[in-house]
Amino acid sequence: MTNAFIPLPKSLMNKYLVLATCLSLSACSAEIDDLIAYTDSVKANTNISIEEYPKFKQLQPVNYSASNLRSPFQRLQQGNEAKTSVTVQTANCNQPNRQRSKEKLESYGIDALQMTGVFSTGGQKWVLIKANDGTLHKAKRGQYIGLFFGKIINITDKEVVIEEMLPDGAGCWKTKIATLTMSSVAGENDNV
Repeated sequence: MTNAFIPLPKSLMNKYLVLATCLSLSACSAEIDDLIAYTDSVKANTNISIEEYPKFKQLQPVNYSASNLRSPFQRLQQGNEAKTSVTVQTANCNQPNRQRSKEKLESYGIDALQMTGVFSTGGQKWVLIKANDGTLHKAKRGQYIGLFFGKIINITDKEVVIEEMLPDGAGCWKTKIATLTMSSVAGENDNV
């Protein structure tokens, strides 16, 4: 068996090692003169402009004139209700019947309902209404529907006419007509 590795004398091995180290260090010499020249030229040719801050106008101070009024964060004292209450006109104006019990369809807004069909039994016309939660309800003329005291006043094959009562802000209620049609989709009614 012949050994492919021929041992070298130690002094020759050290010389080769020093030579290899010098060659590797000379390959890593710093030749960055061109990089320094480039960065110097970029710095010299680049203009740095800093925008000035905008000038703010001096605002005139405002006198707080409500210091003698009641704090909005405190409860009303007994006897102060008359000073801060709004006069409400309830005589000779429409008012909803709050004494009657609510029906199932009054828990949905009209825009959350869809007319799905009409049928008649015993001379009474009924409408099928689907709510946006998927439940199907039947209703007839005179029943209440929607959040604003809506009353079904007419049922045809194509639509349901509903008379709603909306508050006017002064204690009275105004009537408004809304319709549900077969083509309306729950959540897309724009006539309510």
